[in-house]
Amino acid sequence: MSRGEAPADQSFALIEKQRGALRIVALNPEAARLGLEPGQALADARGRLPDLAAFPHDPLADAALLTRLARICGDYTPSVQCDPPQGLLLDVTGCAHLHGGEAQMRDHLVARVAAEGLTVHTGLAKTPQGARALARFGGSDLSALPLAALDCEAETLHALTRAGFRRLGDLSRVSRKALAARFGMATTTRLARLLGEEDAHIVPEQARERVFAEARFAEPIGRTDDVLDVIEHLLERTAVTLRERGEGGRAFRARLHRSDGHVARLAVETGAPTRDPALVLRLLRERIDGLADPLDPGFGYDAIDLLIVHAEALPDRQVGLEAERKRPDDLGPLLDRLAVRHGPERVLRFVACNSHTPERAGTLRGLRDDRETTPWPEGQEDEPPLRPLVLLDPPQRVRVTNALPEGPPRQFSWRGKAHSVLRHEGPERLAAEWWHRRDGYQGNPGLTRDYYRVEDEAGHRFWLFRHGLYGLEVEHPDWYIHGLFA
Repeated sequence: MSRGEAPADQSFALIEKQRGALRIVALNPEAARLGLEPGQALADARGRLPDLAAFPHDPLADAALLTRLARICGDYTPSVQCDPPQGLLLDVTGCAHLHGGEAQMRDHLVARVAAEGLTVHTGLAKTPQGARALARFGGSDLSALPLAALDCEAETLHALTRAGFRRLGDLSRVSRKALAARFGMATTTRLARLLGEEDAHIVPEQARERVFAEARFAEPIGRTDDVLDVIEHLLERTAVTLRERGEGGRAFRARLHRSDGHVARLAVETGAPTRDPALVLRLLRERIDGLADPLDPGFGYDAIDLLIVHAEALPDRQVGLEAERKRPDDLGPLLDRLAVRHGPERVLRFVACNSHTPERAGTLRGLRDDRETTPWPEGQEDEPPLRPLVLLDPPQRVRVTNALPEGPPRQFSWRGKAHSVLRHEGPERLAAEWWHRRDGYQGNPGLTRDYYRVEDEAGHRFWLFRHGLYGLEVEHPDWYIHGLFA
């Protein structure tokens, strides 16, 4: 789940909009045991299970996970094909003996995938379609599987059921010509592939070779400027290949091969994919200048190579008539230089969290932390900031004088000093996040906060909130100062 997390013992579903309604795409085991199923409308599901937690389905994240699992399977066989939305097909012909046989190979692979926190179902058959059917419906006998294993249209499945067929074995005893005449050639083709009479080979996922370039010299070179000139030439060569692929590099590694066999390695990363040799060259120069042990060319380097360790999609952009200037607020190059100089783990960025409570609305992440985050609310990037630059953790209690119990503050005392409020904005009402509580709103939903932005007689601005609705949630609400504006 990319937008939130549910407790391990709570039922939850992944949903998306289908046919004008929110419908369930996937369920956790707890929700499935309670009788919910994919394709069911969310409103119907919550009619049966009111406390069902729902999260938006992210098919791109599912596809990325499937690709990562395919790489794991590539350690066992080179023939691996993704079978979306949640399957992988492996051709283990000629590979099983390298891992102690088919059974031991399967057990070891299942253990590795299960270590990722996933539930795995496997099947072994002569054809990919047969293995998929066994994994989906269980068992080891294809002829005992239900007709749903054919994976055909609902109309065809209904017609087969009305004709008295219940299992694949029932169909295997019928003439294929008769089946094709009544139910179509697609039905007989699916049956033949399931029973191993016709083999539809899988199409393995082809791993793209990483971009690589090298230069060799008749006479060794030793000057740092000469080394950087060669690396710049290699960057220009790799940029051509990256442009043809529609990609940009994120991680670059240069190796300097000394004539005595010693190899010096220089590695840099960028915050965004790039094909700009000048940018990468600046980072490499920063890396060389920051080395604890300076480069020692010895008798010189007789070869230098460059490898794009990691690349991502970077489509071409149409260039205008005038050269585009970099925006003054583009912090990417600065962050890359800081990461090279001080280490990426020491450069942090502020990202949004899935909460509207101020103290939980954001957190710090590492510069290279690629975990998906909640996007910032749309439109706020162009408006004046409504939140203070400094938040107090935890909020500090203050004494407030106000004309009306539910009105704005007129005067407050904080840290032994009284402040008279000349101007105020608000209230901005934030409800407690009762949906995260086990009893929901009916139990203890929490206290509402009414936030005010106030300015005192000295021009200082503060962020205050009243904790609880007067007379409804509490008899005498407390006041807190939560932040300071610049």
